[in-house]
Amino acid sequence: MIPRKHHKLLIQGITGKQGTFWTKAMQDYGSNVIGGVNPKKAGTEHLGVPVFASAREAAKTAPFDIACMFIPPMMAKDAAIDACEGGAKLLVCLTEHIPAHDVMEMHVAAKANGTRIVGPNTAGIVTVGECFVGIMPAFNERVFRPGRIGVISRSGSLGTLISLNLAQEGFGQSVFYGVGGDPMIGTTSADALRMLDEDADTDAVVLCGEIGGNAEELAAEYASTMKKPVAAFIAGRQSPPGKKMGHAGAIVSGGKGDYASKRAALEKAGVAVADTPSQIPGLIRQRLKAA
Repeated sequence: MIPRKHHKLLIQGITGKQGTFWTKAMQDYGSNVIGGVNPKKAGTEHLGVPVFASAREAAKTAPFDIACMFIPPMMAKDAAIDACEGGAKLLVCLTEHIPAHDVMEMHVAAKANGTRIVGPNTAGIVTVGECFVGIMPAFNERVFRPGRIGVISRSGSLGTLISLNLAQEGFGQSVFYGVGGDPMIGTTSADALRMLDEDADTDAVVLCGEIGGNAEELAAEYASTMKKPVAAFIAGRQSPPGKKMGHAGAIVSGGKGDYASKRAALEKAGVAVADTPSQIPGLIRQRLKAA
């Protein structure tokens, strides 16, 4: 699911410092925020929208399509299950450091209720020029400008850098999809590739990956079937084996998930792989001309 301006957005944790700042930014950008959740402030209004005791309570009078979580790790499981049972079609889980057994329960609830989870530990999604959900600087026109290049990233900061490089070279973006950096994410890079492959507003896709896990190898399998050009950058080329680098999912062990295997899989699938992020715009330009 790609967020659109008409989708109704519920913010869990709307009254906190980060929830307030980013909700206001989402509203200013065009996101359709219809309410928020804070059990202690239920019945009040914040940023011009009602505050509910729970997502399930919100659903009774203000049904929503998307929920976005500004929730601490130890409370994230309950909030996620609440959103799923409240009818969220998409749950954007910004929270990191959620206990693994809690994450597993979140995914079970999502499957039972037909909810797609993005994250945990995602920076969110930007439908450029239309709306955004999360903590990406969609409002910064030096980074995001409307266009036709989709960007997928496990890392919010790396995705921002790639988007900046594209904008500096005259490319706009259609969608930024932050899949998240945890080991047990709900939406994979391959899932996001499929969405952008089917998106009529996207002509080419940039995949930002990193060492650890098999997300890029699985994405490569799907990329090999795409007609749209795909370019990629994989972070961690110089990382030492067996050392965790940043994200919980970025650990290489047993000779699997390393830079060489990911690059080989992508190149075999016909994906142009950049050595540095600054090379991405040039690769996209070449692939679009050849398409």
